[in-house]
Amino acid sequence: MAHPENNSGFSNSFTDLMTSLAVIFILLLCASLNNAQQEGESTRNLVLTELQEELKEFMAKGVGIKTDPKDPLGLLILVPEGLLAFEFDRSEIPPDGEIFLKTFIPKLSKIICSKKFLKEINSIIVEGHTDSAGTAQHNWELSQRRSMSVFRTSLSALDRIELKKEKSFFLQFLAASGRGSAELISDSTGEENAALSRRVIFKIRVRSIEQRPLIEILGPAIG
Repeated sequence: MAHPENNSGFSNSFTDLMTSLAVIFILLLCASLNNAQQEGESTRNLVLTELQEELKEFMAKGVGIKTDPKDPLGLLILVPEGLLAFEFDRSEIPPDGEIFLKTFIPKLSKIICSKKFLKEINSIIVEGHTDSAGTAQHNWELSQRRSMSVFRTSLSALDRIELKKEKSFFLQFLAASGRGSAELISDSTGEENAALSRRVIFKIRVRSIEQRPLIEILGPAIG
């Protein structure tokens, strides 16, 4: 018959061993996640650099591409001033804006759907905005209509038969979102620039750690 003290000692040793293994696993997991976060930042910077290279013909015409100061995984594509600036309380795209989208979107879709970018991109958000006039509810609905106008025109720009594959992939990434008057544009004096506030921008998000399969994040650490 085993002595109670021996059983107790074995139990304590086993508990200590399992605790140590758990601590080691947690440390490895934290290190892997930290490495993955750093890799995510590097990926975003690489995507930004390569997007700028691929879209340099549009950048020369005024398209802006920059990191999103409010989203570490976001890239902002800013359409040249005036092209997607809407009339007061209207959601129809200006004629020059339609011409721009029909040229720009096929190029953007080919880039995003290429092997270089396809697995790195999480979403492309068409984000609508308004000026401060009107109620919050009205502005949200108006900004949503503006984003949907650009959304529909962007898809129609991919209706050519040779772009059928790109349209199928691009549609998986594309989403429309209204921001109302939450992000107004101000002039140099700090006053609201209402005309420039009535706009739509494109926001590209690269995949975050949470959106990557765990086996892809941890790699050899759990192999």
